[in-house]
Amino acid sequence: MAKLEPRGRKVKILATLGPASSNPEMLRRLFRAGADAFRINLSHGEHKTHAKIIKAVRALEKEFNRPIAVLCDLQGPKLRVGEFTGGQATIAHGRKFTLDRDPAPGDATRVCLPHPELFAVLKAGQRLLINDGKIRLRVTEAKRDRIVCTAEVGGVISDRKGVNVPDAEVPIAAMTDKDRKDLAFALEQGADWIGLSFVQRPEDIAEARALMGGKGALCAKIEKPQAVARLAEIIELADGVMVARGDLGVELRPEEVPPLQKKIVNATRLTGKPVIVATQMLESMIESPAPTRAEVSDVANAVYDGADVVMLSAETAAGHWPEEAVLMMDSIARQVERDEAYRQRVRLLETRPDATTADALAHACMTIADTVAIDAITVFTSTGSSARRVARERPSVPVLVLTPSGAVARKVALLWGAHAVTIKEIGSFEEMIAKGKRMALRHGLGAAGSKLVVMAGVPFGVSGATNLLHVVTMVGDELDKHPA
Repeated sequence: MAKLEPRGRKVKILATLGPASSNPEMLRRLFRAGADAFRINLSHGEHKTHAKIIKAVRALEKEFNRPIAVLCDLQGPKLRVGEFTGGQATIAHGRKFTLDRDPAPGDATRVCLPHPELFAVLKAGQRLLINDGKIRLRVTEAKRDRIVCTAEVGGVISDRKGVNVPDAEVPIAAMTDKDRKDLAFALEQGADWIGLSFVQRPEDIAEARALMGGKGALCAKIEKPQAVARLAEIIELADGVMVARGDLGVELRPEEVPPLQKKIVNATRLTGKPVIVATQMLESMIESPAPTRAEVSDVANAVYDGADVVMLSAETAAGHWPEEAVLMMDSIARQVERDEAYRQRVRLLETRPDATTADALAHACMTIADTVAIDAITVFTSTGSSARRVARERPSVPVLVLTPSGAVARKVALLWGAHAVTIKEIGSFEEMIAKGKRMALRHGLGAAGSKLVVMAGVPFGVSGATNLLHVVTMVGDELDKHPA
């Protein structure tokens, strides 16, 4: 079994897999470089290819005895225009352009919009953004069979380009038939997280949750202004949140995205659920072996804000320098976390504990680690809930998460500061203390003479019974006395 020391950083790295990174050798290199979890974009590729990748990740997990989360990202409902004579046309600035229900090929004055639900909700004055916002139309007249617009920003438009509708809630579900098939496939393959795209309302989360049937964890991708308006409800229903800045930046003005990113990160952190900052973080590294200074600052700011995860997209999926991109993100995160001001910055958000025993103990873990020389906080958990409570406090030391559930261990792989280990069920207090000390020593999170905070619940194996906090001192022969 290969040896891999703890990462030595709190924030996690999620790397997207694709043509540049899907073979087992590159997967191994990305993992060793610092990737803690892998994302598979189900918008592209075939199920048999994705199944091979997931199998390779599980082999890597077994080789290093380290839980690795797999996040499968659903495509979601993508609105698109129809086709054009000759494949494209040029919309002139300031000219009229009509979207209608006629399937005939379009030209410089009109094109088919094969989404009848849009004709019922669009109104004069609202915007339509085409091809990631490169073309901007303003609705001047909206009827049951046509939407007449003025081109505020014209340009070349080609077949099947995407349409964004930032000013209206589109009455379509967040899941298409393709998404339902992809979801069933992902769960069958044992995906740990499901990314739900283009969430607009809490009902979208509820629909996906029902289809998941208790399997996996659900990550709500915030990329629509309508989702921001109901952010608290969406966070409440989801298991985690992704700040998907790509589409969010299309539907909002660019200057609106940074403060909104901080708002989403903070709102999610208050719940203790993991929050991912994604899209264009090291974009130039698709082509270049080095990022821009602005990109480095972007990643650093997400780390300073206390995000649980920073994500690489095309940089690792299709770029020329996938391993270098992970190494760079890892290096940035380590540098930020070494900053003496980091602890203060990451705790600028006050995460008041709820009036529960588990929350009070989690808060106490953080206080003890700040007061006494502690090497790690060990959390015994059957669901991951206690681990989330402790991580929410952003303690100054690593969180060793011990769980009998492999699924929980992988889910926790996206949690700030958590180092998850799968163990056998615990039967007594003495066994718990011995196991906690032994795992800390074995995984390099403590040494002879150092102290460890242990948090658990008695009776063992009962969900929601967290009621115990214990400080122990480790001795050097723990591994010799209890080798198993």
